[in-house]
Amino acid sequence: MKNGLQKFGKFLSAMVMPNIGAFIAWGFITAFFIEKGWIPNEKLAGLVTPMLNYLLPVLVAYQGGKLVGGDRGGVMGGIAVVGVIVGAPEYPMLMGAMLMGPIGGFVIKKFDKAMEGHMPAGFEMLINNFSVGIFGMILAIIGSYLIGPLMAAILVVLSSGVDVLVSHGLLPLAAIFVEPAKVLFLNNAINHGIFTPIATLQAQEAGKSIMYMLEANPGPGLGVLLAYWAFSKDKATKDSAPGAVIIHFLGGIHEIYFPYVLMNPVVIIAPIIGNICAITFYSIMNAGLVGPSSPGSIIAFMSMSPKGMGMVITFLGVAIAAGVSFLVASPIIKMSGAKSLEEAQAKKDSMKAEAKGGAPVQALTGAGVKAADIKKIIFACDAGMGSSAMGATKFRNRIKSLNLGITVTNTSVDNVPSDANVVVCQTILQDRAAKSAPQARLVTLNNFLADPSLDALYNELAALSSGGAEAAEAPAAEEPKKEAKKGVLIEEGIKTGLPSVDKDTAIRAAGKLLCELGFVNEDYIEAMVEREKLVTTYMGMGVAIPHGTSNAKETVKKSGIVVMQYPDGVDFGDEKANLVIGIAGVGDEHLEILANIAGSLEDEELLENLKKNADVDTIMKTFG
Repeated sequence: MKNGLQKFGKFLSAMVMPNIGAFIAWGFITAFFIEKGWIPNEKLAGLVTPMLNYLLPVLVAYQGGKLVGGDRGGVMGGIAVVGVIVGAPEYPMLMGAMLMGPIGGFVIKKFDKAMEGHMPAGFEMLINNFSVGIFGMILAIIGSYLIGPLMAAILVVLSSGVDVLVSHGLLPLAAIFVEPAKVLFLNNAINHGIFTPIATLQAQEAGKSIMYMLEANPGPGLGVLLAYWAFSKDKATKDSAPGAVIIHFLGGIHEIYFPYVLMNPVVIIAPIIGNICAITFYSIMNAGLVGPSSPGSIIAFMSMSPKGMGMVITFLGVAIAAGVSFLVASPIIKMSGAKSLEEAQAKKDSMKAEAKGGAPVQALTGAGVKAADIKKIIFACDAGMGSSAMGATKFRNRIKSLNLGITVTNTSVDNVPSDANVVVCQTILQDRAAKSAPQARLVTLNNFLADPSLDALYNELAALSSGGAEAAEAPAAEEPKKEAKKGVLIEEGIKTGLPSVDKDTAIRAAGKLLCELGFVNEDYIEAMVEREKLVTTYMGMGVAIPHGTSNAKETVKKSGIVVMQYPDGVDFGDEKANLVIGIAGVGDEHLEILANIAGSLEDEELLENLKKNADVDTIMKTFG
């Protein structure tokens, strides 16, 4: 049930989050220009209702349809939601958009699948356009007569329920569910599925809503982090807390404090009580925000406050939540023997993988294969081209000194050989790996270079060697650097000292350079972007190796590698990559360079230099 809710919440979030900028624009227009706003302007206030009733639902529905049925699904969702809007014009149809968007995408996806191989030559454009038009019209009609009134009734019931909670002073008890839900990654299902639609309806009528404040308040998490900073007995935890405070409070990334709660679950009491006190204060003061605060940064939280005393009240609520949370968490942290932050981080990563639709991170699943029976270990990724190759090289070097005669190699997750005893893959690929190699033990992880699951596998193998437990500490034998095929990495394919950019831009830049150097054609660039959507190519230790999907091999002209150095890093999810290494492989020609790259990761000082300071010649000599 928890996994289902996490996936549902993730899907809702994926519909709403790309459009948060539009919600913020609407919130600013509301805050500034309505009659009670900062600078009332009757003409500009006229933007509020059309944006709320039409723009936001259409954007959300388009995104929902696109998630299910691609671009055509997005168009279907946009058409369908207009029917819902017309069916209940007095209500903002965000919930209707979250329903009709995916339905529209699903319908056209099923139609396209049914038409595969049956579409007459020369009629493709006609059929594609008319199918969207006809099915879109039908869904719009259904939305107008059925879904719109139904969603309106649901909104009325939910809003009435909230009014009852507020009138009886029970709304603060929502924190009992909200705070644990955040740590369990269920917050998206609650926040985007329930709070935002209700809050938007209330804001339309009253100009603000307390519902926007229930989940986004950064105060409860801030109190927990401050308590760890002040009273943690673990030096690593204590030293990490100040940075986490900045990321959480100013950046609005609440996930940063989840490991601090998970290392000592009793601490969850602190943010619960802190948020109860804050919501009670906001209820008494009739507080509310004019729009959604996303991310939950103090900057975003304050910017959505009504003018005048509204901002003071909003800030006091944050301070109350932080103060109470700090006071409750402090004695718990003082008296407890908490787990290490690393263990808690691993647990958080596992839970996050579940929320994204993957399986929990677990080492050594499939107990049927014992350590003594392991003769072949396969590292598997989507295409078998990059991340699995580096992971296999690093682990092969690591176990070499154990002298167990184990073969370690890599392949595509869909082509695991039948004699594989262990398959190592990322969590999101676990189902495909199990189907490809049902006889093998699965080791699931978050990245191929440094993961607790790999450590557990290594320690089990080390226990078999003649050195016993001492072998687990034995350093890997030095692997002589292999000579890579000339032309796979050239000086023109190395760019150093690049300014930080977003992940998508970095991947496209690597693909464009591969294309300019004649390794691939332009279609490979999009294949690299699509590959990243399947599962991250972040390897760990500041290295990412984006490459195309397994279906893009025909776009590769010859094997090539490009190296993009970003000293300040590129965000790959929760991690930063300083080396973005674009790969295009034909056969195994590129694997020697990947082996050299993996080998260089063993030298921490060299790795730091490569990531931030090394010039083209140094990188060429090290990797080539």
